[in-house]
Amino acid sequence: MGHPVDEIAPEFIQNAAEPVRDQLIGSTPLNVFLQGAGTLTLKDRRTIVDQALVLLEQNYVHLPLKTAMHAANPVQRLRLLRRRLERQTEQTMPREWLFHAELSEIFHSVRDLHTNYLLPAPFAGKIAFLPFLVEPCTEQERTRFLVTHVAQGFSAPGFKPGVEITHWSGIPIVDAVHLNAARFAGSNPSARRSRGVQSLTVRPLVIHLPPLEEWVTVSYIDDTGRPRELRESWRIVQNLPPFVAADPATAAFQGLDLDGDETNRAKVLLFAPQVVAQRNAAEADEPIPHLGEGEIATTMPEVFRARSIHTSSGRFGHIRIFTFSVRNPRQFVAEFVSLIRQLPQDGLIVDVRDNGGGHIHAAEFALQTLTPRRITPEPVQFVNTPLNLRICSRHQDDPSLDLGAWLPSMEQALETGAAFSGAFPITPEDGANALGQQYSGPVVLITNARCYSATDIFAAGFQDHRIGPVLGTDENTGAGGANVWTHELLSELLQDDRATPYTPLPKGAGMRVSIRRTLRVGPQSGTPVEDLGVVPDKLHRMTRRDLLEGNIDLLDHAGRLLKGLSPHAVSLAEAMAADGALHLKVKVKNVDRVDVYLDQRPRASVDMTDGQADVTVTGAASARSARLEGFAGGQLVASTTERLP
Repeated sequence: MGHPVDEIAPEFIQNAAEPVRDQLIGSTPLNVFLQGAGTLTLKDRRTIVDQALVLLEQNYVHLPLKTAMHAANPVQRLRLLRRRLERQTEQTMPREWLFHAELSEIFHSVRDLHTNYLLPAPFAGKIAFLPFLVEPCTEQERTRFLVTHVAQGFSAPGFKPGVEITHWSGIPIVDAVHLNAARFAGSNPSARRSRGVQSLTVRPLVIHLPPLEEWVTVSYIDDTGRPRELRESWRIVQNLPPFVAADPATAAFQGLDLDGDETNRAKVLLFAPQVVAQRNAAEADEPIPHLGEGEIATTMPEVFRARSIHTSSGRFGHIRIFTFSVRNPRQFVAEFVSLIRQLPQDGLIVDVRDNGGGHIHAAEFALQTLTPRRITPEPVQFVNTPLNLRICSRHQDDPSLDLGAWLPSMEQALETGAAFSGAFPITPEDGANALGQQYSGPVVLITNARCYSATDIFAAGFQDHRIGPVLGTDENTGAGGANVWTHELLSELLQDDRATPYTPLPKGAGMRVSIRRTLRVGPQSGTPVEDLGVVPDKLHRMTRRDLLEGNIDLLDHAGRLLKGLSPHAVSLAEAMAADGALHLKVKVKNVDRVDVYLDQRPRASVDMTDGQADVTVTGAASARSARLEGFAGGQLVASTTERLP
């Protein structure tokens, strides 16, 4: 018999915070949930495998790379599974969870968090959870695993944030993490380890099968040094809905780690219900509750957290970007700019840890606000297949998809045999440079191995455009370099084609596939992001104080990096038209030359000697905009664009 969870679970669930209590009350023990699972017929299973073959063989852009890097052959494995299904009957087919397990393992074998088999009802939308989180830190060159969050109301003797986990169901915790990591997708060792830890206590069932065990036994050392043990059962609950509803208009521009997105919402449900309260208040235009010290109110609390922080190197701004999953990228950037303008201007820490991505436009639009340099969006490529060619041909003139740029190279590949199409950006370059620099102080970016997809693109762009140093808590980002399309979207694109290979998936099952691979720009131009990711310039090992005291050592490390960077700024203090000329008063910081552009045309250049200068441009009294570019030692270091009166 399973552990009698009802003696413990109702107490911590009933003590949950108001915004999420009703949802958690609906949770069920794992064994009860599984009694109602399993409704796929043999025909359903065959349909699912047939559609998986279409996506992986004819749409999947990373198939050549994954075959080479991981010795994976998912197409042949699907063919073998399909052959076995042909020999089965309704009476002889194995239990449904075995089918889900094999198909999931085939998708996981390519180690691509964009390319997924999404389980049908009743798994979709559910999470399996334990009422605490475990995270790793480094002490004296040894990795330790600490409890960092405990669900409100849950209690066990000596069990609280800070206790060290030593064993997991009798397995040494380090080995348990490695065993977990081997079961889940991850493009590099850092990403797999991180997923191995994350999935110890939270598993989205849309991507992962339910745990095989009904309960776990956790061995830990309490704060008195006494070894203890608890046994806790898995429970199943409906997850929080996506913060942004699915939008067909933006579906083609997504770069999202669905596993990470589901997990982050589960963490909010279990351990940060104040975010739900903040979002509800923002939507109701009410005062935002639960703001921390130095924190700035935002209309998008599920996306941003902005605050002033004090480090040993001084006072800086810190903005956490939890997700790029937004419906309106321009609204995202507007809120980002509003927040960073309210933060200290002598240095900014942009923190994208655990951000699984979202709208690619949002990620690349944001880069321009942090640098004077022009942003070159990452180009992307299709793999050349007859099916991808048919899709691009049918939608070459569709303004909502804009696939025409890729078509000539795909047609040419019929003769040349090229594996990939030409490379063109998803993000419009004008939109990526519409605002220009909005923060003139130095900037540091913090990443970890759970940064994925659009966040990989953001981190790569940050590094490629030399915006500032990248400080990583892992040796690499998650390395998800693709634009991902769903089976549903692909079906819609060929819905009027009588020869379409796509058929509806049964019982709410789904699939996603990496359709276009992303390539880096700048010094690493042409390098794929997939599997390689973004290697940080500096590495920080998370400490016990980081896990339990609000990332204090990590932010101090970032502060030291900021202190070593010189702030640069250029501003237009005054503009006046008189006598057919435009008179400008320019102020700068750590800038030795300013170039002046009026209505996007170069009109003047002036050397700066005492931090300010008067510039007169004859024949320019009617100019409507001024762009000032500041240089130091011949390098562009600051810029501003202003509308003129």
